[in-house]
Amino acid sequence: MTVPAGAGVTHLQFRRFAGCPICHLHLRSFATRHEEISAAGITEVVFFHSAASALQGYQALLPFAVVADPDRKVYREFGVDAHLRAVAHPRALLAAFRGYAKIVGRHDDPDNAGVGGGDGSTHLSLPADVLIVPDGTVVAVHYGRHADDQWTVDDLLDLNRSVAGKGSP
Repeated sequence: MTVPAGAGVTHLQFRRFAGCPICHLHLRSFATRHEEISAAGITEVVFFHSAASALQGYQALLPFAVVADPDRKVYREFGVDAHLRAVAHPRALLAAFRGYAKIVGRHDDPDNAGVGGGDGSTHLSLPADVLIVPDGTVVAVHYGRHADDQWTVDDLLDLNRSVAGKGSP
């Protein structure tokens, strides 16, 4: 895996911990629309601050690169932080509830393996999204204000069209 990708743009997603129900719902939305994202020339790379062993469950089913960064080295390089507001915001609480509700009674589904469990890392991490063009220039960034504050697939596709319209990628 090369970051940034040699062609098109690279979308770096900084998610929370392996098993995060909010992250699970969010990443499933990206997995469902992966063909559309790829067709737009976007390469997805998702970072978790969990150990690689914690990512082997449900993350193994995602159609894009998932990278373990348990020491948060890449998180620090991109200024991705942690804060109590990650879990204290009402929208984050609602998203966590939706994530847990989705897996109730479905723990045998491989798609849900590990969701809802902790991996010993902090639950206070904030998400972030970074869009990088092939020359390494960061053309867009979003630092989440709480655990459920991240780009949607539609946000990403709109940003990509905007960047492409400026002739950057």
